[in-house]
Amino acid sequence: MDLKQAAISTCTIVFVLSSMLGMGLGLRVAEIVAPLRSRRLVTLSLVANFIVMPTLAVALAKVLRLDEPLRIGLLLLGASGGAPLLPKLAQMARGNLAFAVGLMVLLMVLTVGFIPIMLPALLPGISVNPAQIARSLVLLMLLPLGGALAVNAFRPQVAARVKPSLDRIANISLIALIALQTLLNLRSVAAVFGTFGILAAVVFLAAGYAIGWVLGGPARDTRVVLGLATAQRNIAASLVVAGQSFDDPTVVVMVVVVAVASSLMLVPLAGALGRRATTAGAAAAG
Repeated sequence: MDLKQAAISTCTIVFVLSSMLGMGLGLRVAEIVAPLRSRRLVTLSLVANFIVMPTLAVALAKVLRLDEPLRIGLLLLGASGGAPLLPKLAQMARGNLAFAVGLMVLLMVLTVGFIPIMLPALLPGISVNPAQIARSLVLLMLLPLGGALAVNAFRPQVAARVKPSLDRIANISLIALIALQTLLNLRSVAAVFGTFGILAAVVFLAAGYAIGWVLGGPARDTRVVLGLATAQRNIAASLVVAGQSFDDPTVVVMVVVVAVASSLMLVPLAGALGRRATTAGAAAAG
């Protein structure tokens, strides 16, 4: 591994670990389980994230004739649910925060098992190691999350002290990762601008939100959450698989392109939804 890839891999690992640890230190098992009692809503959430989104990724890649590395990156994102950013987006949008937390963890856990099964099926002729993918996701995501949940359950004072530092590390490492991917893969990033990769990212995110909104039930607060959960893919899981299972850096670049697009699209959307909800609430109260 050359120095460039070593730097990118280090930033990826730091981002994933700090995200999982920080999230676990702020959650309790009861908070995760309680909102998932609605079987219908959970079923529709799984359909949206693990059937519709991978299918959408395949369709977009085919219609837009994406190059193979861009196609692989989009497929990875389509299969990766449970973004750590979801609770924050739900809070901004004034959605159902408890549902957002429970759904995030459920999707994240299922992603670890889904990607190793789905990827070889959707990428015939491309060599991937399902066992290696599963091992990487378990070691970098599930074990840190489980350990942090245990610390928060038995040593909440320790969790409260450590969590802010881990959140800062996660934010800084994500910014560093995006910067490194852009600067160290300028040629690959520039190549994306000459393709339909950016258009694919925008359509993918917009359609994801619309799909989640439609399937989110009659209540506005769950519709908003499922819309954001379906659009905001698990960048951490996608980066782990892209960086460790594929040699072409353009696969990781596509993941980063979608990550940047989601920040530019979904964060302002969540803020706008929250302001609208506040205005509607004030009008109803008046």
